[in-house]
Amino acid sequence: MNRNVIICRSILENPAITQRELAQALDVSLGTANNLVKECISEQLIALAGAGGAYELLPAGLELLKQYKVDGALIIAAGFGSRFVPLTFEMPKGLLEVFGERMIERQIRQLHEVGVQNITIVVGYLKEKFEYLIDKYDVKLLYNPEYSSKNTLTTIYRAREVLRGRNMYVLSSDNWMRHNMYHAYEGGAWYSSAFMEGETSEWCLDYNKKGRIGSVSVGGIDQWVMYGPSYFSKEFSEKFLPVLEAYYELPGTEQFYWENVYMDMLSGEAAKRLPNLKEAHGDIDMYINRRPEDEVYEFENLEELRRFDIKYQRHSDNEAMELVARVFKVPESEITEIRCLKSGMTNKSFLFKVKDRHYICRIPGPGTELLINRRQEKAVYDVVAGLGITEKIIYFDGNTGYKIAEYYDGANNADPRNWEQMEKCMAIVRRLHNSGLTVEHSFDMRERIDFYEDLCRRHRDIPFEDYGKVHGWMTELMDRLDSMGRRKVLSHLDDNGDNFLMLEDGGVRLIDWEYAGMCDPLVDVAMCAIYSYYTDEETERLIRVYLEREPSLDERYSVYAHMALGGFLWSLWAVYKASLGEEFGEYTIIMYRYAKHFYKKCRDIG
Repeated sequence: MNRNVIICRSILENPAITQRELAQALDVSLGTANNLVKECISEQLIALAGAGGAYELLPAGLELLKQYKVDGALIIAAGFGSRFVPLTFEMPKGLLEVFGERMIERQIRQLHEVGVQNITIVVGYLKEKFEYLIDKYDVKLLYNPEYSSKNTLTTIYRAREVLRGRNMYVLSSDNWMRHNMYHAYEGGAWYSSAFMEGETSEWCLDYNKKGRIGSVSVGGIDQWVMYGPSYFSKEFSEKFLPVLEAYYELPGTEQFYWENVYMDMLSGEAAKRLPNLKEAHGDIDMYINRRPEDEVYEFENLEELRRFDIKYQRHSDNEAMELVARVFKVPESEITEIRCLKSGMTNKSFLFKVKDRHYICRIPGPGTELLINRRQEKAVYDVVAGLGITEKIIYFDGNTGYKIAEYYDGANNADPRNWEQMEKCMAIVRRLHNSGLTVEHSFDMRERIDFYEDLCRRHRDIPFEDYGKVHGWMTELMDRLDSMGRRKVLSHLDDNGDNFLMLEDGGVRLIDWEYAGMCDPLVDVAMCAIYSYYTDEETERLIRVYLEREPSLDERYSVYAHMALGGFLWSLWAVYKASLGEEFGEYTIIMYRYAKHFYKKCRDIG
C-alpha cells in the first residue's frame, strides 16, 4: 500500500485536513502519520500552505496520484439470494430497497460522487430487472451464463477482461455503505474489513503492522473479517487473474468464491495445485481496509434486513409475504424463520413460522399457468381432503396457484430404494385408487403429448434425431391402450419419492397434486418407476408391491406402455422448459431412453 498516495489523496479532497484525521485515514498512530507527512514534504509531494495548518498538493503529488487513479468498478449481481426469499423470487437482492433506496443504486451514486463513471454490472438471475440501469446511470451489463450452478470465482472469470490492466473496485450489489468509502484514487489493493466480537464463522484476516494481509482463515474469535467491498489494483489483477483462470478449469472449484483463490495463493495451496504457473508461486499484495463500526452492511438474510429497515417488518411490497400476513391475520413482523426450500421443477417454496408453527408457502414458477390447471388441482385437494393422505392445506387459491400448507418437522422424503418405505407409499396410492372418489377432469396422455409437442415446436425444434420414429411408436402404444378399455380412477400422476413424506410417527403423506386426474391407476405405478429411475428388475418389484400379487399380461403391458409414454411426455416437457432457459441436465435423455426401452418391452409382450 502506497501511504503517500493516501496522504496526497486526503489533501486533495480536504486541504484543511488535520494530522489526526490523516492518521485515521491511514489507519496508523498519530506519530506515524506525522513521520509520513514529513516524508511527503521532503519528497515535494505536499507543502504547508500557511500558518493556518492547511496543506497544498504540489505538482509531484498530482503526478503521483495519476498513477493510482481508479478506472472503474465491477459490481457482482448475478446470484439468486436464497436467504432473502420470498423477496428474491420477485426481485434480485441488489435491487431491494434500504431506507427507500435500492442497494445497487446507492453504490452507483456513491461511485459517481467521487468521479468513478465506468461501471460494469455482472448479471444472471432476473437479469432483465437490471436493464433500466443502463439508461439511468450509463452502466454496462455483462451476463454470466453459469450464475445458477457456480459461485463468484466464475463471475470474476467472466468479467476478467473488465479488470485486466485496470484499477477497479469489485463490489457486491447487495452491500450497503452508510458513508461513501470510495475515492478517485487508491494506494493499492485492499479488502474492506469489520471487527467481529466473539465467535464468528466469517473469513478472518491475519495482517502485519503495515496492514498487508498474510493469511485468511474461516472462523475465529474477536477477529477482523472480510466484509464488504474490495479493490483490485492493476498489479494485483496481473498476478491474480492468471491463477483464477487456471482455477476455473480445475475440477472441484465450481462452488469457489473468488476469495478462495486468493486464500490459496496466500497459503501456498495454489502453488501446489498449479506447479507450472509462475503467478501461483509469487507473493500477492492486498491490504486490510479496516472500517469503522456500523459503516458497511452485508445483510445475511431477510431477518437482518428487517431489523435494520423496519419497513420490511410492516410492509415488504412482496406478494407472498402480504398473502401470508393476510391468511394468518398477523403483521409481517410476526412471520419469522423464513428460509428457501429446494425449488421444484415447476414451483418455488419457502418455509416460515407463525405463532409457533412452521408452514410452507408454494409460489408457482414462471409459465406454469400454461402447463397446470390450478382450479383442477384445487378440486382434487378438496375431493381427497377426507382421506387424510395429503398435507394439511391452510390456503389454496385456484386462480393463482398459491398454496400454504403445514410443515411436518422431522419428516423425510421417501427413498425409492427403501422397499419398506415403498410398500407404505404404494399402500397410500392403492387407498386413493380404491376410494371411489372422482373429479370431472381426466389426465389424457395423448392430449398432453400433443400439447407439449406443439409448445416445443413453437419455441424451437425438437432435438431428437429419431423423434418421428419414436413418436410413431408412442402412437402405437396409445392406440393399443385405448383398445384395452381399462378403468379410470382418481390418480396422482406425480408420485415420485420427493412427493411422499415419511412422518416421524410412521405416517405417510402424498403431496403436490398438480397433475392429478382420472386415468388408468397403473399410470401411478409407471410414473413412480420412471421418476425413481428404476431398472427393469426394480420396476417388476414395484408392480408386485402395488398389486400385492403377480401382474397379468395386460397389467404388465399397461405399466410398461405408460412408462414409455411418461418418459416421452416428460422428455418433451424438459425440451420445452429448456427453450425457456431452464435446464434439467440429463433428465431429458433419461426420460427419452425410458420411452424407447419400454416400447420395446411392450413389443416383446405382444
